[in-house]
Amino acid sequence: MSALLLRIVIMVVIFGIIAYGLRRIWRDWTGLFRAEDKARHHRDLQERQRPDVITLKRSEDGVFRPGDEDDRRG
Repeated sequence: MSALLLRIVIMVVIFGIIAYGLRRIWRDWTGLFRAEDKARHHRDLQERQRPDVITLKRSEDGVFRPGDEDDRRG
């Protein structure tokens, strides 16, 4: 009886350690991806402010064209 109980306790401890490790790995990866997304968003916002960047809008026929407020068309 005690050998069976000991096996169950050992298995629960092993599965607990594995679950804790997987949880920690998951948190590390999601944190890394969040940081990358935040950096990419910040970079995109900065690029929009550049004068040589044209903002394209989808027209009625589905083609992307410069918007009406774009005065760089020549």
